[in-house]
Amino acid sequence: METWSKSLPTVHPFYAVKCNPESALLGSLAHLGASFDCASRAEIESVLSLGVSPSRILFANPCKPESHIAYAAAKGVNLTTFDSADELEKMSRLHPNCELLIRIKPPEDGGARCQLGDKYGALPEEIDPLLAKAQSLRLSVVGVSFHIGSGGETGSGTYRGAIEAARAVFDSASRLGLPRMHTLDIGGGFTSGPQFEAAASEIRAALDDYFSGEPGLNVVSEPGRFFAESAFTLAAAVIGRRVRGERREYWINDGLYGSMNCILYDHATVKCVPLAVASNGLDPKCEGKPTFSSTVFGPTCDGLDTVFTGRQLPELGVNDWLVFPDMGAYTAAAGSNFNGFDTGRILTHLAYTVDQS
Repeated sequence: METWSKSLPTVHPFYAVKCNPESALLGSLAHLGASFDCASRAEIESVLSLGVSPSRILFANPCKPESHIAYAAAKGVNLTTFDSADELEKMSRLHPNCELLIRIKPPEDGGARCQLGDKYGALPEEIDPLLAKAQSLRLSVVGVSFHIGSGGETGSGTYRGAIEAARAVFDSASRLGLPRMHTLDIGGGFTSGPQFEAAASEIRAALDDYFSGEPGLNVVSEPGRFFAESAFTLAAAVIGRRVRGERREYWINDGLYGSMNCILYDHATVKCVPLAVASNGLDPKCEGKPTFSSTVFGPTCDGLDTVFTGRQLPELGVNDWLVFPDMGAYTAAAGSNFNGFDTGRILTHLAYTVDQS
């Protein structure tokens, strides 16, 4: 949060709950002043249960079930996104006093691994008709939203192009006689480290160029993995092994149908370190030990459930562990209970420091 506030001081983060809905993480972010991007009734419920004000929730789903819209209206969640005429009709019937952000498709996606533009975002030729439709329904469109996708190249002009496109929508709304817009949502997809700094630099420059003269502008964003990824480490137990010459094969109690669905869905490359507490208790990190070409399987009976092949690992035994860092983003949140291995039963242990002052 300190890094975010330093690099993007004028952009308020709405944490994307879908990335990792662990209540301890949500509570910590709420305490630090973050708001929340929710995409469903269940996500709204989880945030409200922490005592968070509904004014700190953005219902950032351009296509919502009607029952979820009605729930948001009943709870006072009064900011959402849209990108179609049918969504405006639903909002008019079910939540007419809600403030709206028109979601646009950014001009470029920066080569994002996880693209969203094919699913969400109004095209340039659709923007004026949608604004006019909202005006005819007496709905309040207060700003513009976009999302360049996740895992793209930052600092490549992608954010600049999207912010320029958003500026054009602000101007179109004024030309059509809509009340002045005041909110810009620059989406998510951020990762920590040098990539974030490059993106932040590009965003700051683009905001100065296209929105410096916009009085009272409220700029928000929807970061998920930036906050969640490095906050969680996964420890998986070795439940079986097989030796085939110089090759080692291990089965662990998590896999692609569980926390490691990120390998398939989020195009992740996982790293791990051994913790041989059962077979080598005097040197569990196996420092200096010989390594072998190793394959690691998940626990299900599907051959697809393969975590990696050909990695160098020391000799491990049953009840040893593999420890995977940076496993907080789009991992357990998207797992299943396929084959009876229930991701929801994975225990989360919290490590924290008590302030002694």
